[in-house]
Amino acid sequence: MAGLPDAKIDIVRTLVRDAPDKVVTGLRNALALADGDTALAGVRRVVDAEVDDRNLRNKVLEPIAPLFVGDGSASDRLNFPARALTLLWRGLKAQAPDEIGAAARFLPDYQPDESSTEPFDSLVEQLAYGLQVGEQRDYVAALEMIEGAKPGGTGVLLSCLAMSAVVRRATLRLPEWISRTTQERAAAARLAYRDACRFGDDAGPCFFEMLGAQLAEPWTILRIVSAVMDRPAEGYLAGSELSVFATRLMDQLDVNLKKVSGFDLNGGVAAGAAAAATVETLTLQITELENAIDLGREGGWGGRIHKQKLSLAGVVESRLRELPKLQNAALPSHKVRVARATVSEPRLTIEPDMKLVDRCRSLLAFAEGIRASANYGGFSSTRAKVIEAAGETLDQYVEDVLSLVRDDEVPDREIAGRFLQVAAEFASPIHEPRAGDIVRRRAATAFGAVRPQRPNLEDPAKLL
Repeated sequence: MAGLPDAKIDIVRTLVRDAPDKVVTGLRNALALADGDTALAGVRRVVDAEVDDRNLRNKVLEPIAPLFVGDGSASDRLNFPARALTLLWRGLKAQAPDEIGAAARFLPDYQPDESSTEPFDSLVEQLAYGLQVGEQRDYVAALEMIEGAKPGGTGVLLSCLAMSAVVRRATLRLPEWISRTTQERAAAARLAYRDACRFGDDAGPCFFEMLGAQLAEPWTILRIVSAVMDRPAEGYLAGSELSVFATRLMDQLDVNLKKVSGFDLNGGVAAGAAAAATVETLTLQITELENAIDLGREGGWGGRIHKQKLSLAGVVESRLRELPKLQNAALPSHKVRVARATVSEPRLTIEPDMKLVDRCRSLLAFAEGIRASANYGGFSSTRAKVIEAAGETLDQYVEDVLSLVRDDEVPDREIAGRFLQVAAEFASPIHEPRAGDIVRRRAATAFGAVRPQRPNLEDPAKLL
């Protein structure tokens, strides 16, 4: 099969060039599965070339590349428009094509901590010079975009470029600085911070912003701030230019608390798991603040964080206490008279309401997902009691349904089977992963052991 014509390849090249990194990487992986399809050969070459070019760009501009996110207008952090990065790189390739080619040839053999970073640092210096001159059209367009997002952004970007070599070296140390703080590592972080501060009055916060953008969890930059300041008292940190990293994290706590309190049970297991992951993040963030800062006992940051911790426990416990009602709605029972007594018996006359089942699944996924964070979060006791009660209720429900099945007293065997299937799904998060399989095996045994219905001896036709 013939490949795409050049005109269409050019269209693909334009679309790929403007696509986000994740989209381009995903497209490359998808095309790899179509290897051998000659019709897509041209597209694969375009995508491969774009991926290679972006890998080079992200290495050359490593100190600043993660700062280019969204439209660059976020006021609570250092950021620039994502589209401006593409323009800056295009301008740099036009300004220094030979140096870009040399860096591309150097990149495959580059070894962190062993190879020189001079080819990359030199290109960053040329980028800074080109922006200051302001003649290259891609540079002009990028700066207009940056200034449009935030007035004064050009000066901030130039400051970031000036300290890029320091940030590049510090980035190599980030994994060890984040994993465990020792005196030696703290001293190295202080030295890097001091080197960065030589580039201007606002260089200190920019240094930590640039390092934080390199981290999977940007808020963990507070560990390095704490190491540099030797675990500062909250009053001292609050009065410094680095206070933004603590206040930003406390603001994130408030946002995450709202996510947990307002998560939609109609979202099913995915929503429950996502809310539980947010709870896990909350506990980690609170721990980060408590470990990084010498907090006061009352008022100030210490008081705020204490209230947030109490709020987390209250929000989680409130959601957990919804479980009994949801479980009873998903596995309904009704009152029946047996002799002179009234007892509760599974209602097996109507199909399971899957909306109610999904809501219960969501909350059970949430309860299971917070298992690891429950102890530190202060809600382990409530969780244990709720799960224990849910287990007892579920076990009794299963026993009652199985008894009715074995005695052939269910109005509809298929409906009974579906309720047992729902109960088996609930059993795994309530008890343990194999509990659901046990319920299913017992159900299969019960249905297989149903006694044949006794004939009506008053109707001779039943005997034929």
